[in-house]
Amino acid sequence: MNCFKCWRVVTPKKTQKKPRSELLSPDCSTKTTRRSSLCLRGGHAGGEGHSPELARVLRAFRPGCVGSGSGGGMPVESGSSAAARQAKQKRKSHSLSIRRTNSTEQERSGLQRDMLEGQDSKLPPSLRSNLLDLFSQIEREFENLHIENLELRREMETLNERLAADGQTYEGGDLAKGALKTKASHSTSQLSQKLKTTYKASTSKIVSSFKATTSRAVCQLVREYVGHRDGIWDLGVCRTQPVVLGTASADHCAMLWSIETGKCLLKYVGHQGSVNSIKFHPTEQMALTASGDQTAHIWRYMVQLPTPQPVADVSTPCEDDVDFSDKDEADGDAEGPNDCPSVRVAATTLRSHQGVVIAADWLVGGKQVVTASWDRAANLYDVETSELVHSLTGHDQELTHCCTHPTQRLVVTSSRDTTFRLWDFRDPSIHSVNVFQGHTDTVTSAVFTVGDNVVSGSDDRTVKVWDLKNMRSPIATIRTDSAVNRISVSVTQKIIALPHDNRQVRLFDMAGVRLARLPRSNRQGHRRMVCCSAWCEDNAACNLFTCGFDRQAIGWNINIPALLQEK
Repeated sequence: MNCFKCWRVVTPKKTQKKPRSELLSPDCSTKTTRRSSLCLRGGHAGGEGHSPELARVLRAFRPGCVGSGSGGGMPVESGSSAAARQAKQKRKSHSLSIRRTNSTEQERSGLQRDMLEGQDSKLPPSLRSNLLDLFSQIEREFENLHIENLELRREMETLNERLAADGQTYEGGDLAKGALKTKASHSTSQLSQKLKTTYKASTSKIVSSFKATTSRAVCQLVREYVGHRDGIWDLGVCRTQPVVLGTASADHCAMLWSIETGKCLLKYVGHQGSVNSIKFHPTEQMALTASGDQTAHIWRYMVQLPTPQPVADVSTPCEDDVDFSDKDEADGDAEGPNDCPSVRVAATTLRSHQGVVIAADWLVGGKQVVTASWDRAANLYDVETSELVHSLTGHDQELTHCCTHPTQRLVVTSSRDTTFRLWDFRDPSIHSVNVFQGHTDTVTSAVFTVGDNVVSGSDDRTVKVWDLKNMRSPIATIRTDSAVNRISVSVTQKIIALPHDNRQVRLFDMAGVRLARLPRSNRQGHRRMVCCSAWCEDNAACNLFTCGFDRQAIGWNINIPALLQEK
């Protein structure tokens, strides 16, 4: 007679089977549970062919079987020996129950398995057991986190009490005791630093600093410029009359727009690839565009501004915006303006690069231009002769941006090699170069300010402010939650506009203090990655422009109170 029959002989009733939790090995092994259940169903005796743990479980819960040999049979022991064995098994069961009582986790696991056993489920028993084990581990992790949180709270409360006690003690002391005041200040500073460190360690989040202000910045969306058939990489505002907005797009064309009306005034279609940047001549009606066709074009334009239209008031507080929808635009390819005149031939074509020309800019005076390319070089050209004057090499990877100083013959180039370089052409005989190393990922852009500062943005989600007189370390660091694209700095207010990959645009001052965030929702703002920002403080209606891969440029009116600019 096999073990299954032995089990039936020993068990008083067929329905009084032991709970599944008692059939488990001490370590609650799922593998052991599966094998023991198979052995019970297969008619094998708990002896050969099984692990020691399984044999102990079978011997413990099948007292009527002989635990040796490959076969099985009826009980052959006498009544006294059988009674002694039953008493021994009761003691073992009692010890197991004591161990389960002392272990909260094992008791919870047994209860969960009992509940699972009573529920109807189509899952295999092994899978259900694995799920219970995983849920138990998750619950233990949450319990540990909760305990750590409580301990941190108690520690912070203790530190706060000590800090308050020290402050009251030394504040009420004699002010003439300078040594006592110094000691109190030092102790308070240490406690404050320890409190900050504890808070940062418990949260593991970067918290931006804010200045206490009584008034708030208001960001007003003034105009949307829609007409490109693909994403817009770059935009800029000309410095001559008439003032127009220029955009460079991946649809192989550049457009000039009326800022007041949002109407397209001119389209340049001379490139054979994506137009990656656009810059206007400082004194003449000429534009410089860089393209993926490995060239840079200089072309002239003549436009006539239309009659301005009234602007609707859609002002929104910058910090109260709510993102109602994350869905992208659902329309098809946007049709460009059909009545917009176009220019097809460039006045000057600059050819020397062996890769995509990603950016270009005018040097001060407008007689020379600099281009940056994916061939790891930046070239300096003469505008009149179109000849290559200098080739600026040294970057280890592709260039991403180039910028020129507004009043001096300085050029800064950024690259995917995590560095940006400063090229000095003020002395015709000496062309010096300085390397800035402070980022850990691609430097997407680096721009000059009116003073002696350079602001760099990177894919490492940081923006750094550098002093040209001390290039060893940045004077300010802005940490964000998304990669930063082509930034811009206002001339008079010195506000940094940060376009992000996560469709946000944030404003910071040169000290790294956050001032505002432009509103974005399903009703207004960018719906995809924001690629570039550009300031135009001379325009009363729109003083900030942004563009992105949602195929539109947006004009904003930023009213920053004077109180926010005080340092």
